[in-house]
Amino acid sequence: MELPIADGPGPGPLLSPVFRPMRVEDIATIVEIEKEAFPTPWTAGAFQNELSNNHFAHYLVMEVEGAIAGYAGMWVIMDEAHVTNIAIRSMYRGKKLGERLLTELRRKANTRGAKRMTLEVRVTNRIAQNLYEKLGFRSVGVRKGYYTDNNEDALIMWADIPEERWRTS
Repeated sequence: MELPIADGPGPGPLLSPVFRPMRVEDIATIVEIEKEAFPTPWTAGAFQNELSNNHFAHYLVMEVEGAIAGYAGMWVIMDEAHVTNIAIRSMYRGKKLGERLLTELRRKANTRGAKRMTLEVRVTNRIAQNLYEKLGFRSVGVRKGYYTDNNEDALIMWADIPEERWRTS
């Protein structure tokens, strides 16, 4: 899944996001964000299936002032987390919310036993790649023709979840 994070340099006001698990009643809004963010968006049925039938799936919603500003999902299998999708509604981009959302997703992966996290990103999406690199992801390979809308390649990126995050107080 393409991951179009667009956290540009715009200063903007400091926002205080609230994170919570995605619920079935969120799907209509999530699909709106999908359509805004991706050329080949997931359907409502795909999200319904993830929430209802996929025991590996974990999805978060990020709210700002009561409105859904973004969401992220992952599959946690054994000690690895695979980011399935992450998107910020366009009106909230450029406010460092993508970074906060991915950091929260990684924290959730940690609590579920993940030691490493992976994702795919379009080779042309430098904005997202810069964010992922900032958060410790490194490119380890390419998936040729991964994106079905234009046959674009995807970079495969991995990050270790730092060991100190494993310590409990």
